[in-house]
Amino acid sequence: QALRQISQRTISTASRRQLENRVSENQKLFQEDNGLPVHLKGGAKDSLLYSTTAGLTLFGTMYTVYYLLASSMPKKPN
Repeated sequence: QALRQISQRTISTASRRQLENRVSENQKLFQEDNGLPVHLKGGAKDSLLYSTTAGLTLFGTMYTVYYLLASSMPKKPN
């Protein structure tokens, strides 16, 4: 019982790191009219994620088309 009491006390009294509320800053950033689409307004990280996603999508589409064309051709008998 003593062990249970100690473990509960340790968990319940652990200090939590307070996070500052940055919602208003993000609202200003995303509502700013700077000509960028909303998915790129986050900066370099968003641009990198977008480029990576677009590249993987393009690669996947090209691979799918290649595989479908290769599968549709009959194999030559030996």
